[in-house]
Amino acid sequence: MEKYNLPKLAYEYDALEPYMSKEVLTLHHDKHHAGYVSAANALLEKIDNARKSGEILDFKSVLKSLSFNVAGHILHEIFWKVMAPPASAKSSGVAKPAGKLAEAINKEFGSFERFKTEFSETAKSVEGSGWAILAFHKEHGENGALSIIQVEKHNVNFYPEQTILLCLDVWEHAYYLDYKNDRAKFVENWWNIMNWQEVEKRFGK
Repeated sequence: MEKYNLPKLAYEYDALEPYMSKEVLTLHHDKHHAGYVSAANALLEKIDNARKSGEILDFKSVLKSLSFNVAGHILHEIFWKVMAPPASAKSSGVAKPAGKLAEAINKEFGSFERFKTEFSETAKSVEGSGWAILAFHKEHGENGALSIIQVEKHNVNFYPEQTILLCLDVWEHAYYLDYKNDRAKFVENWWNIMNWQEVEKRFGK
């Protein structure tokens, strides 16, 4: 079986300061994300060994855990890419999306400001640990449609057949050392390190 790998970041661990500290980014990437990769690979190996030996596993438990860890890995891969150092964000004009993505956001939400409000409220209101996601459903409507999804954990309440364009991690490990229990402040500051060029590239595909 093919195994998953922890991706390298496209920026240094201190590059997102002051909005995300070096300590938080290091722990988040090297411990939490790495943990999902390790667990997913261990489960794949367990399944592979069972197939070779003929063992019947508790597949309800194994596949639920596999789904949790693989989804955690995939969402984090996207999460790292849709952020950029503040200086890069400002110089490349990523404070707002442009082109066809901007048109699609305006069509679906009425304005970028309305989208930002809805996405932020989605992130802030996740019960416990989870994510806010902007996704594209190509089969919905004549030209497809954008939607905001609130996901609990990594894999609960997720809609099938949707392409993830943008995601924000609001598990406590993503912000607690920097913002304590003020998730709203983390969400507000996160927009300063948004990499809209990456989101536009994902939308273009």
